Amino acid sequence: MNPTPNPFDPSVRAFDEHLGVQLSVIVPTFNEIDNIEEIIARVRIVLKSVRWEIIFVDDDSPDGTAAKVKAIAQSDPQVRCIHRIGRRGLSSACIEGMMSSSANFLAVMDGDLQHDEALLSTMLEVISQEDVDLVVGTRYMEGGGVGDWDKTRQTSSRLATQLSQKFLGVHLKDPMSGFFMIKRKAFESCVGHLSSMGFKILLDIVASAPRPLVFKEVAFQFRERLAGESKLDQRVIWDYFLLLIDKKLGSHIPASLISFGIIGSMGVLVHLSILGLCLDALGLMFTSAQICAVLGAMIFNFYLNNVLTYRDQKLSGFDFYIGLIKFVLTCSVGAVANVGVASFIYKGYGYWVFSGLAGILVGVIWNYVATSLIVWPKKRKNHQSP
Repeated sequence: MNPTPNPFDPSVRAFDEHLGVQLSVIVPTFNEIDNIEEIIARVRIVLKSVRWEIIFVDDDSPDGTAAKVKAIAQSDPQVRCIHRIGRRGLSSACIEGMMSSSANFLAVMDGDLQHDEALLSTMLEVISQEDVDLVVGTRYMEGGGVGDWDKTRQTSSRLATQLSQKFLGVHLKDPMSGFFMIKRKAFESCVGHLSSMGFKILLDIVASAPRPLVFKEVAFQFRERLAGESKLDQRVIWDYFLLLIDKKLGSHIPASLISFGIIGSMGVLVHLSILGLCLDALGLMFTSAQICAVLGAMIFNFYLNNVLTYRDQKLSGFDFYIGLIKFVLTCSVGAVANVGVASFIYKGYGYWVFSGLAGILVGVIWNYVATSLIVWPKKRKNHQSP
């Protein structure tokens, strides 16, 4: 078995199209057009003695990020673009980028220049010369830091770190880091088990590995964004909890089903609130109030599932309203199934609580399966550019 070549060996030439790439730097992007040239320039300086490539995985940015990368790639063989159509998600973008590479070493860094690209050289030296599978850039050790984060963001990050450490048994100081380097063999050993949901690909990899990965952490200071706007919003909190659930229960219950069920439970509260409002405040007859409550809860459930459960397949514009109609019609069938199953069990065995729960379970499963196929079907379109 041939040992992994040392990229710092003086006899190793820098980039040569006739030789294999040693390091692929994966950069997921969305609306990062103003950062592309600067990222490439900085990486080129840091890795000047290494055979490297940089792979931008762009989720069809409306600002023309993919077009910018492709234009540069026309004259620079070290630059590649994977242009994804109809799909979004930072973790899945990283996975596709890494799977497209044949390099022995794979690095992931953000496209906003908040990660210190100078650390790539240190990471590569460690992972190529020491017996480790993974090198992680961490903010939570001596020499590291989170820059000018406010107290709310610092507290949220610390809490998420503690939850992943205790809930999943992850021993990294900074499992929420998005800046790391991994050996291709180590990545390929766990890729089939990845959830590819949310934005914390490192946590997904470490929690999915069939054996504990040997890792080393190196400190870095989180920098301010050079250009563009942050992509973080409140939905990433939901994605994070779904990832934790999926890593804990995913082999038994899909995380998306759990998300669908939680939102459905919230919809029950919305239903009761609207029902009470229509009866007490508006003075409607019960049947009319019930119809309003059912429609209101369905709209609520559709909206939240669209932005949370099926975030990567989010419907917008005219498709949003078509999807809403499909959702209402599909869930109406689920409601009929709910009542039918519950009534059948109650007539045969009694026990109204058990009968009611059985009806709810059938309705939820029907709604989940049917809407995932009819309202939010998987899109498989993808376009990859050199």
